[in-house]
Amino acid sequence: MYAFLYRLGTWLLSKLGAAVLIVVLALAGVGIWLYVNDQVDAETRRLEYLDTLRDTQTRLTLEKGAALVELQNLRESAKQQEERIAQAQQIIQKLEALRSWWQEWFGDSEQQQANEDQLARMTILESKAQIDLEGMLRDIRNGEIAVEDLQFQLQSVDRDMASAEKSQSAAAHYLRDAWDRSKVYLLVALILFFVGPTIIKVFSFYLLAPWMARGKPIRFAEDYVALPHVRPSHVSTIVTLWPGEVLRVKESYLQSSDDQLNRKTRFVLDWAIPFTSVACGLTELIELRNGQAGERSVITLSNSDDPHVELSVIEVPEGSSLILRPSFLVGVITENEENVEIRRRWMLLRWQAWITLQFRFFEFVGPCRLVVAGSRGVRGEMLRLEREGVRPARRTNQLATIGFTPNLDYLPVRAETFWGYYRNMNPLFDDLFAGEGLFVLQETATEQGREGPRRFWSAVWNSVLKVFGI
Repeated sequence: MYAFLYRLGTWLLSKLGAAVLIVVLALAGVGIWLYVNDQVDAETRRLEYLDTLRDTQTRLTLEKGAALVELQNLRESAKQQEERIAQAQQIIQKLEALRSWWQEWFGDSEQQQANEDQLARMTILESKAQIDLEGMLRDIRNGEIAVEDLQFQLQSVDRDMASAEKSQSAAAHYLRDAWDRSKVYLLVALILFFVGPTIIKVFSFYLLAPWMARGKPIRFAEDYVALPHVRPSHVSTIVTLWPGEVLRVKESYLQSSDDQLNRKTRFVLDWAIPFTSVACGLTELIELRNGQAGERSVITLSNSDDPHVELSVIEVPEGSSLILRPSFLVGVITENEENVEIRRRWMLLRWQAWITLQFRFFEFVGPCRLVVAGSRGVRGEMLRLEREGVRPARRTNQLATIGFTPNLDYLPVRAETFWGYYRNMNPLFDDLFAGEGLFVLQETATEQGREGPRRFWSAVWNSVLKVFGI
């Protein structure tokens, strides 16, 4: 549990650090771009901005003064209207007090009619005055709100003016301008940075990979004459050269050799594939030839830089061949000084090649012996027909595949678990081999130990090499 929390915390910190770096670099880049493309001096822009703020301040001050005057007039009018209503109410009370049964039976009828007419007029006048007073009160409330809004705008302008008058830094100006221009794009970029890889991996694993993995497998030969033999791998391996045989090997893997061997430098393994030779490090090779009649010579090969790399010798007999990725090749043993026959197999029109982005395969034709290197060891797995009617098939990590016999069906299939693919423990596709034959693989995938930028650029380079089957 603690280990999981530690890994989670480390991952979150790395993500946050990368996000901060993205924001800083983006703002710096946009700020520099604005500075380079800006034709107006920063101080001139600041003064112009201050002039604009002063004009706005003057306008808002005038508007506030006019609003205050109008508000004062409304308050005075409302006060006068209240006085009129009060007077009308007093008159109405007096007229209503004159009403009595005595006056109705024995009073002056003309005077009573005049009082009733005046009472009706005053009642209408009071109602109208009440309606006008309510409208005035609404106008007063709206005026007060308008004055408060103008006051808020004036305070905001005052703060901006104080900030602009204090700010003398061109860098701060361009940084603020860069933030205003790019904050939306930065937000989108950060969202994509945090959740984009997860969305892409979920889409690739559950939707894209099952659909793309459909199709016929790749097969380079219908049957085989003889199968290659894979010797057990060790940190160091002993190679025997019989009379007339030649070993071309990387200099860093040559540990010791018999003194009577003829030596010379071979700049490229095969001039027919110079790019492949350079990309795989198969240049400036040491060529050792046994020129002693009737005597064998012994050579010891080992990787002095990485103790986890083990070597194995694959014996490819005459009539047999092996599809091999040259990046695992350390050396080649042939008879006399003849070059090993290498057939290039292009698969541009095959759907499976587009799935794995591997459009070229190299077929090494026997007789020859191939010295290969693998992380933690090299292992050959044999596929044989064990039950009638059941075709043998086996899958392996795509990063671990070294080679296979051309009669096997080769098909990329989706990785077994999403979690392994999501944590970069396994590529999206595994290699599936079916039929009767042999495939060779290394014990562990060497890319898993890389992290950060090194892992990214290693993945880019490996993808380029994979396209050309290296």
